[in-house]
Amino acid sequence: GIPVTVSVSFIYIFILFGSFLEMSGAGQWFIDLAYAATGSRKGGPAKASILASGFMGTISGSSIANTVTTGAFTIPLMKRSGYSPEFAGAVESSASSGGQILPPVMGAAAFLMVQYTATPFADIIIIATIPAIVFFFGVWVMVHLKAVQEGIGGVSDADTVSMWSHLTRGWFYLVPIGLLLYYLIIERLSVSRSAWFTLVALVALIALVSAYSDETRARLLGVFAAIVGVEMASHAIAGVPITGLVTGSGGTGLPVGEAAGAILSRIEWYAMLAGVLTLLSKPDLDASLLDLNPSVQETAASIGDRTGRDLEESQPFKLGTFVVTSMEQGARTAVPVVIAVAAAGIIPGVISVSGLGPNLTSLLLALSGGSIVVMLLVTAVSSIILGMGMPTTVTYIILISMLATPLVEFGIPLLAAHLFILYFGVIADITPPVAVAAYAASGVAKSDPFETGVKAFSLSLNKAIVPFAFVLAPGIVLLREKANAGELPIRERYRVVGFEDLAELSYSIPEILVPVVGVFLGVIALGATVIGTLYTRVERAGRIGFAGSSLLLMAPGLLSEAVFDTLGLVGISVSVDALLLDLTLRGVGFALFVLLTVRNRRKADGESGGPDTETDADAGATTVAAGSESV
Repeated sequence: GIPVTVSVSFIYIFILFGSFLEMSGAGQWFIDLAYAATGSRKGGPAKASILASGFMGTISGSSIANTVTTGAFTIPLMKRSGYSPEFAGAVESSASSGGQILPPVMGAAAFLMVQYTATPFADIIIIATIPAIVFFFGVWVMVHLKAVQEGIGGVSDADTVSMWSHLTRGWFYLVPIGLLLYYLIIERLSVSRSAWFTLVALVALIALVSAYSDETRARLLGVFAAIVGVEMASHAIAGVPITGLVTGSGGTGLPVGEAAGAILSRIEWYAMLAGVLTLLSKPDLDASLLDLNPSVQETAASIGDRTGRDLEESQPFKLGTFVVTSMEQGARTAVPVVIAVAAAGIIPGVISVSGLGPNLTSLLLALSGGSIVVMLLVTAVSSIILGMGMPTTVTYIILISMLATPLVEFGIPLLAAHLFILYFGVIADITPPVAVAAYAASGVAKSDPFETGVKAFSLSLNKAIVPFAFVLAPGIVLLREKANAGELPIRERYRVVGFEDLAELSYSIPEILVPVVGVFLGVIALGATVIGTLYTRVERAGRIGFAGSSLLLMAPGLLSEAVFDTLGLVGISVSVDALLLDLTLRGVGFALFVLLTVRNRRKADGESGGPDTETDADAGATTVAAGSESV
């Protein structure tokens, strides 16, 4: 079935790609990049944790693996800077769970979504990007406000590195990810071809970097130029690579332009060969730019000890060890995932063959009583319960087989419905009592597991509101109803917006720009509600006000639909312009947000300007300055 096909064709190769990237040292480099970017800012360690978890999410796609990998570095620094162990573990697990919704990997669920919705992978990336950014922005806001509340600064200069020097040492780690996105979005190649091409390019890149030093720079460029020159000549003479010319399988030569195009299509292989040949000619060179994963170094040293040879400093051997170790690690990681996905694929088959699907849809529709709010709430709670303790891919397969059809029957866009289910399935990783990612973080932080889970859920609260927002306002995920939607099957009534839609201001402003700005402002209001700080302490009444403004800014349709459903129960029918009502409610939420923010700012100014003592005035000024710092 689909799960097995996806496991073999997509998931395995992407796990293998992630393993190669991690073994190359990219994982640690991304963590260090996050600290270089944010470490010295207020609450820097927590902000670095968010960025590092986002970066690692593009490699691992597993909230637990992400938590343990980045948490080993970020949690101790957060605790040292002043965050409590529970909050430090909550930040790490909350941000790590975001890796499951962050394109392009999305915990491998993106590949399943491609198959189940018959949607191009590039479109999946497009619709998932804004909600993912909103989530990470929301967690960022909360850790910033917490830092202001607790007076937590950044890490010392001794614990950080220069952003520029860090980029110059490892910029090449960004190339594979950029290349993958290029193949998927620009070239629109298949997922499996994009992954294989990127994997070959990654190995070629590591081979080149392994062979690069001041001493071998000229030699490396010369070998690469010679290989390209020979291949160019072979294509110009016989229209085939040099291997074909040697074996006599050549034919008519190609024009210069076509020959150059053929060379470019295989450039990663030539780069890999140039790197290997250079390494063999100078095996003991010092690859100063490359810092392979410690497990690669340990494996090379172990083999050297067993053979009685000093292989630790042999760059060709370390390159070979890197490839073998990456393949081994990729296989170890992929096997349980592939097996779990294949086993989970039985469930949709049973539901389909038994006829349970239509009955389950009818049951849920009847249970909702025709209320979209009730249907969404039932789906959300069911997704969290069914997703507890399970891998993302398995969660997605089980949930969409049972819950996607009822949502689509309500008129919710197909892609929005699948994304809604995925979000709540992922939330299960940080929802007590089975908050596996939070419990993993508590082990690293040496904190109370349950309290860590509660704080992680609080920090991820925007992940529970944003799905309601984009289901009721599809413009947030860049979906638009087709002009002939009434004539189409319910699954095909929406499409991903294009540039022409964005240029249509009468559509893009009220249905895309306003809702998107609303959710970003809404997560700031939510941060003030959860943390209880915005410039100064937020009182209980202020928190209630910020909570109301957050809902009005992010998901006004949820409130209006609930009111209409309630009125319908007593026989009152209301007919209003849905778009006008949506804009009005967002306007009310914005006004309330501005009013509360200005009031808190004035209150903070009053506290800082108090004449009591010079010390109090200085402390108040520090608090206001911290509160007004850009998040």
